[in-house]
Amino acid sequence: NGNLYSKDGMTLIQYSSGKKDNEFIIPKGVTSIRDYAFYNCDNLINITIPESVTSIGDYAFSDCDSLTNIIILEGVTSIGDYAFSDCDSLTNIIIPEGVTSIGVHAFYNCDSLTNITIPASVTSIADYVFYGCDNLTNIIIPEGVTSIGERAFEYCYRLTNITIPESVTSIGDRAFYSCSSLTNITIPEGVTSIGSGTFTDCYRLTNITIPKSVTSIGESAFYNCDSLTNITMQEGLTSIGDKAFLGCDSLTNITIPESVTSIGDSAFTGCHSLINITIPEGVTRIGRITFSDCSSLTNITIPESVTIIGEYAFNLCISLTNITIPESVTRIGAYAFSDCYSLTNITIPEGVTSIGYSAFADCSSLTNITIPESVTSIGFGAFSKCSNLIIYCKASSVPTGWDDHWNYTNCPVVWGYK
Repeated sequence: NGNLYSKDGMTLIQYSSGKKDNEFIIPKGVTSIRDYAFYNCDNLINITIPESVTSIGDYAFSDCDSLTNIIILEGVTSIGDYAFSDCDSLTNIIIPEGVTSIGVHAFYNCDSLTNITIPASVTSIADYVFYGCDNLTNIIIPEGVTSIGERAFEYCYRLTNITIPESVTSIGDRAFYSCSSLTNITIPEGVTSIGSGTFTDCYRLTNITIPKSVTSIGESAFYNCDSLTNITMQEGLTSIGDKAFLGCDSLTNITIPESVTSIGDSAFTGCHSLINITIPEGVTRIGRITFSDCSSLTNITIPESVTIIGEYAFNLCISLTNITIPESVTRIGAYAFSDCYSLTNITIPEGVTSIGYSAFADCSSLTNITIPESVTSIGFGAFSKCSNLIIYCKASSVPTGWDDHWNYTNCPVVWGYK
């Protein structure tokens, strides 16, 4: 019949590429389907896999563009890597009980797939397994699954609901990246970290609770979740990664637990609705661009543990009127408070040794600032365009470490202020 089998007839090695049939029933007695056996068989629409088959090889049905339906009977225990990848017309598949392993990229870019049932025998969701299944609307991950792989559901644009069981302890990087129809998700107790980009561009996600077991939130974990209004973090969390909540436009309040010691660069950049935030004791550094463009932020509490305020940390916080810099701070980075148009009062404590270039540029409502003798370095244009500012310097003259153009817009300066 043109198909190639092993001598004992138990392995289907290659389906005849010249066949024009729309349907094929794999003969009973076949126990394995070899890698690439049906690769790029464009005419096949329906296929039945008998109970005798126990394994489906890598790329076995990959690029079968017309395949719409496949029946896998009980008996199969493993589905190989890329087994059904790029089967553009596949709308439905039932994976039988007994399957314990589904390979990476197994259903990659099956963009007509609307529904799939994962059996309870499966213990892990592999990397990229449903990547690009952009018509998949609903999926239930069974109890017993312990891990969800990297990019497992990335670009599943129409996925509105997913249930993650309590057995899951690991969620990989970008697992739900750009699942833009997802509105709600519960992360189970037992998960210890939320990986990089896990929920990036989940535009409709409104609410999420992070359980006590989570100790770290990865880079860009909730990047551009611009419908997210509330997030609950628990004690036990120690680090918030770079860009973790960047562009979360609707987030109004967030409580960072006392256990957090590290907040990454750009962690809350562009959170335009954020009004109030308290940074816990234990955090030693406010990173680069951390709260930049938080245009509604009116109040922030910086603890005594912080020693460095990074570049652009509060740039464009245009509603911020007052801030207290604790005595522990030694360095204020470049552009740290630039374009804070409403800032009227700020105290630089003894202990600060360095103020970066343009640190307070365009703070047009700032009327006075006192620079202590501990400051040995001030960068170019630190107070540029502060049109209403009088600078009180405790030093009697310009210290040698200050840039020649530290005050290039010529704010009035009082030297030797006591």
